Amino acid sequence: MRIDKNIEQPEILPLTAGDTDAISALAETIWRHHYVHIISSEQIEYMLQQRYQPELIKKQLLNPAIWWRKLILNEAIIGFSFCMLTNKPGELKIDKLYIHHDHHRKGYGAMLVRNAIQIIRENNLQSLILTVNKDNRTAISAYQHYGFEITGDSIVDIGNGFVMNDYLMTWKN
Repeated sequence: MRIDKNIEQPEILPLTAGDTDAISALAETIWRHHYVHIISSEQIEYMLQQRYQPELIKKQLLNPAIWWRKLILNEAIIGFSFCMLTNKPGELKIDKLYIHHDHHRKGYGAMLVRNAIQIIRENNLQSLILTVNKDNRTAISAYQHYGFEITGDSIVDIGNGFVMNDYLMTWKN
């Protein structure tokens, strides 16, 4: 068997201020591809503006209760995650976890979940949660595979007439 030494292994690194434009562009690509059959185009654009502006991400990078990570493969950012402490003591939430569609089903999502679990352990936290759109069957299945269980509903009015209708999922250690 021949091993190509030019193929790099994926790597998870903390996001830097210099990465924010790339993350914003990647989020747009992923959301416009993935969510088009799940939520309206108007809601996609609204949520991208609300959550992925480079200046907002730069501010979040300064917050010690937030962990942005980038997934690098062959010197390109192909995915990212955003974890944050919640108002519940000892709880971490995976608020964003996305992999470019060209790189799905290769274990990269699992890598980012393991990174969140590492954050929990390094910070003596007790629980890991996330929310996922109820119609996002692919993600629900993946999260269940990673050890998450549906533990409730999360219906949130995000403004401008839009609602996020999600499942609350909890990781069972």
